[in-house]
Amino acid sequence: MADFIEIDFIEAGERGSGDAITLRHRREGYDSIYVIDGGYRDDGNTIVDHIRMYYGANSSIDHLVLSHPDSDHASGLVTVLEKMTVGCLWMNRPWMHVDQLMPMFERYQDRDRLTARLRRDFPKVAELESLANGKNITIQDAFQGDTIGEFTVLSPHKETYFELIVKSDKTPVPAEKRLAHLAKSISDAEWGEENLKGDTEGTSPENETSIVQFAEVCGKKIILTGDAGVGALTEAYQAAYGIGRPIGSPDWFQVPHHGSRRNVSTDVLNKLLGDILPEVHTPPKGKFAIISANRNDAEHPKKAVIRAMIHRGRSVFQTRGTLCVSSDNAPPRNWAQAIPLEYPRGQED
Repeated sequence: MADFIEIDFIEAGERGSGDAITLRHRREGYDSIYVIDGGYRDDGNTIVDHIRMYYGANSSIDHLVLSHPDSDHASGLVTVLEKMTVGCLWMNRPWMHVDQLMPMFERYQDRDRLTARLRRDFPKVAELESLANGKNITIQDAFQGDTIGEFTVLSPHKETYFELIVKSDKTPVPAEKRLAHLAKSISDAEWGEENLKGDTEGTSPENETSIVQFAEVCGKKIILTGDAGVGALTEAYQAAYGIGRPIGSPDWFQVPHHGSRRNVSTDVLNKLLGDILPEVHTPPKGKFAIISANRNDAEHPKKAVIRAMIHRGRSVFQTRGTLCVSSDNAPPRNWAQAIPLEYPRGQED
């Protein structure tokens, strides 16, 4: 069979949303399988079953990626590690850089104490590390410029990551949780108006550590973002040009953080996806924005974010069930065709 790529965005979580992505890339007759984030613990079983059903009963995972340490991304990977053969686990562990971090933590003068503190602060990462070590699975950092199979890591830069780890210590309560009571009302808005909060309220330091990946495979430009905020997305955009892999206008774009408006801004979306189009336009064919937000999540995705994607010619899809996007030559699934979200005529105040 000819080369192809298929990416499955699995509906994760029951009420609160999570991220769980599987990917198969066939090149010259060889399949490479990726898992990027695992949702909650029970979602790990869904991932395992999905891979065995659609990628092959005896499949193994070449690249297992934890974008950042939040439990709605990390917990399911424990189950995946327990049940499947994995070639390499990609995740960033702050305690592996304790010597560089020590001068940035005024309260800690002993590396063992700081190491213990960091492992307590990021328990899911520590759990994954322990499990992978027990199975002799290689663990690799994923910083700007590293390659994960066909994907290039655009963010975080290692120095940025260190700064964010320190900020995480100072700001333990994520901004979106503190501000969750806001923006309950919806107001009508004209085409092109975008009430996004990435520049003003922003997201948590932990989210900004998300591994942002870019690939151009089988004629498709792909960006996977985790829960990246404006800082990480801007860094990714700049890095792509710096290494000679400009993002251009990606075909498949993972909308960060379940469609939260605190992770994006008009400016960064203009950079990544292109400028706002006229209201009357012909949508570009095959340009998708995928939002990992389960059907019971009352908070996500935000209408302002759906509008922003459609303003830039994207067909927007939400994980109300598993979504599959695929290139030419991918094997047919005989699934029902996904229906894109409609354009909201209003947005959050």
